[in-house]
Amino acid sequence: MDRRLFLASLPAAALAAPALAGQATAPLPPTPRWREGEDRFDRNDVHAGDRPVGASFASRTAAYGMSGAAGTAHPLATQAGIAILRKGGSAVDAAIAINACLGFLEPTSCGIGGDCYAMLWDPKTKAVMGLAGSGASPRALSLETARARAVNGALPPLGAVTVSVPGTVDAWALMHQRYGRLKWAELFEPAIDLATNGAPVPDIIAYYIRRALVNFRKPGNGIEETDNALRTWSMGGTGPQTGSIFRNPDLARTYRMIAEGGRDAFYKGDIAKTIDAYFRRIGGWLRAEDLAAHKGEWITPHKTDYRGVGVHALGANTQGIATLQMLNILENFDMEGAGFQSALSIHLQAEAKRLAYEDRARYYADPNFSKIPVEWLISKDYAAQRARLIRPDRINPDVRPGQAPSRGDTTYFTCADKDGMMVSMIQSNFRGMGSGLVADGLGFMFQDRGQLFSLKDGHPNIYAPGKRPFQTIIPGFATRGDGPWMSFGVMGGDMQPQGQTQIIVNRRDYGLDVQAAGDSPRWHHEGSSQSMGEDSPGLPATGLLRLENGVPAATRDGLRSRGWTLGESDAAFGRYQAVEHRMDGQERVYAAASEMRADGCALAY
Repeated sequence: MDRRLFLASLPAAALAAPALAGQATAPLPPTPRWREGEDRFDRNDVHAGDRPVGASFASRTAAYGMSGAAGTAHPLATQAGIAILRKGGSAVDAAIAINACLGFLEPTSCGIGGDCYAMLWDPKTKAVMGLAGSGASPRALSLETARARAVNGALPPLGAVTVSVPGTVDAWALMHQRYGRLKWAELFEPAIDLATNGAPVPDIIAYYIRRALVNFRKPGNGIEETDNALRTWSMGGTGPQTGSIFRNPDLARTYRMIAEGGRDAFYKGDIAKTIDAYFRRIGGWLRAEDLAAHKGEWITPHKTDYRGVGVHALGANTQGIATLQMLNILENFDMEGAGFQSALSIHLQAEAKRLAYEDRARYYADPNFSKIPVEWLISKDYAAQRARLIRPDRINPDVRPGQAPSRGDTTYFTCADKDGMMVSMIQSNFRGMGSGLVADGLGFMFQDRGQLFSLKDGHPNIYAPGKRPFQTIIPGFATRGDGPWMSFGVMGGDMQPQGQTQIIVNRRDYGLDVQAAGDSPRWHHEGSSQSMGEDSPGLPATGLLRLENGVPAATRDGLRSRGWTLGESDAAFGRYQAVEHRMDGQERVYAAASEMRADGCALAY
């Protein structure tokens, strides 16, 4: 992605990490001091809008408020969340309303045909809670049948063979049952209104819809039936142009059924019957019995301490602990001394990623089917062992998974309410817009999450009927002392742990504020070992390190000298939203940040 010119180099002392007190809630930090006695970091080789304070490369100031906040990938979804909060709804109520809106507004990334994960701060119990809303593979689809439809050893991204039970609506119901304040039906009113009356499609979402429709039209694409998808989103042509008004009356009707009949309308009622009939008609495997058997679960997040910051992650069948593994490895190095956006800093982070992702390929899977050595993987002792494999002056040519002791397109959003509840939520249809399949008259696409199953004998993530596939979607949450600090996420396939790590390092080691931490140029490493349909053939043995165009030239040269193969920017650096919790004396302050690489915004009041 083209980025503004960034600094050619930064002295380590220019960005001192803030002190982190072990207190229940973090105080408001002072205005960032990039140099002693100055309010900004100002260099004549950085021109990004001449901001008078803070990071000169930041795209904007965070949105501040005392009563609530929301950040999403679409301004209308953000507004809907704020409206629910103003109406007296909880952060969970707002999150459900936001997600329903995004299913219409951002169908390239999410919808009720996909899965959903969340972490939230419960102000009553003063704890981070986790929810895994991931559906299982159809019980009628055997491993033999799945293998017969594999392409180059992996399941294809399109078609019924990769469809698993959608977990989103059930996840909404679990959250609302425990934390909702408004009536269930009220939460769907904004989305029903938008889907019925229409909304203009912003630039990036319009682009990705058009690109997905091209794939759906390709001959021999493996999709059993494309008419419903094309009818829903083509708008009589090739798809929406920027600013085109889009409507989805089928989805509005489906939302009404869910609003009136609750989650059972989806999993046991008329929607389930329609889904069953559709997959029988096209020769797929998902059945009403699979839907009726589905149930999400509340889970306890894993946690590591990174230099005084508590970083939380979901285990289950996700890649969440990769973030913890990366940070544990990096804690063995002086990241502040390495210098912000330096070659050494990016080198250390990317090497930590390569090591963690070898374990990700070897061990991560549905714990209901395989014993995953999570505590060992996220231990400080193991991280210290892995850190010894990193040399600061050159790339490790051969990284492998550790030896355990015996025994993929997404939307992220976050919101917070007047009582201190903060919700970090991520929801996805996976690759592209999903499987390409839309049941008759329902207006949403089914996920292709099953593509991430392994087909290798003996692998913990090998396909099995009724099993949850490996998941890339992970919400993020960070605490300080005994209180919440930041609800955040960086959506985008295997970029997510890499992006989450960069946010934490930017904030903790380099002192960036909640908005600047996301605006900072990013790196993305491709080519780690894979056991599923995310393989990247044709890359060098050590993979490809992509850098955003804002990374300094001197940094690029330093990375090349260490042996990295650098790739061009491809705009695949994830999309970030965050809400930070602060205290100004006895009063709560929220600071909400949004991604400059996408169509969304953050608001607070």
